[in-house]
Amino acid sequence: MLAATLPQQLYLLCYTVDKGKFQLDNLQGRGQLLRAGALTELARDGRLDAAGGKVIRTPGTAPDDPFAASVWADLPDSKPKGWLQFVHNKAHTAETPVRDQLAAAGEVTVSRGKVMGLIPADRVTVTHPKEVHALQERVRATVLDGTDPASIPLEELTMAVFAVELELTCVWSRSDLRTHKQPLKTLAGRYDEIVPGLRKALRDSYLSSRAVGGGWSA
Repeated sequence: MLAATLPQQLYLLCYTVDKGKFQLDNLQGRGQLLRAGALTELARDGRLDAAGGKVIRTPGTAPDDPFAASVWADLPDSKPKGWLQFVHNKAHTAETPVRDQLAAAGEVTVSRGKVMGLIPADRVTVTHPKEVHALQERVRATVLDGTDPASIPLEELTMAVFAVELELTCVWSRSDLRTHKQPLKTLAGRYDEIVPGLRKALRDSYLSSRAVGGGWSA
């Protein structure tokens, strides 16, 4: 798969391969999901400090990736603040730049259509659905293979955990969530050790958006 960044992989992760489309119930909160992915990368690269469950930007230069750079620029640089505003407030602006990166890389195609035959909207189609399926299976393997959470790469760990928080049925079915409740809880705890506070902010943002029917864009 050519998707190079965690936000790009998270975007593709939401695709329902067997139906050949992004289903609306898997798009609730995707803007927040992409921003949380960028924040995870920033934490990994030492461009933010998450001590105490709050976030502050660390001194240094912006990342090369323009989407990550825009998220980094939003962070406070003088006093740590709670995560939620940095996940939630600009979520509606997150999808288009990541989608456009994927389109430029040939991972998706974008065409103009209408929702319910009335409302103009962009239709996004994945170019390599087998690779997206392989990505989803790799994420599921973090639990199904019984892998030690400490040995799971951060990208796979993040995708597995975030897919639970946003209830992505293209990754975890409701039956999966019941059957693997404890292993998934263990993965969440491992993620929280690495980036404390961000997972809860993502969940809170998702629930807030779901309540008002928002959280996704073209």
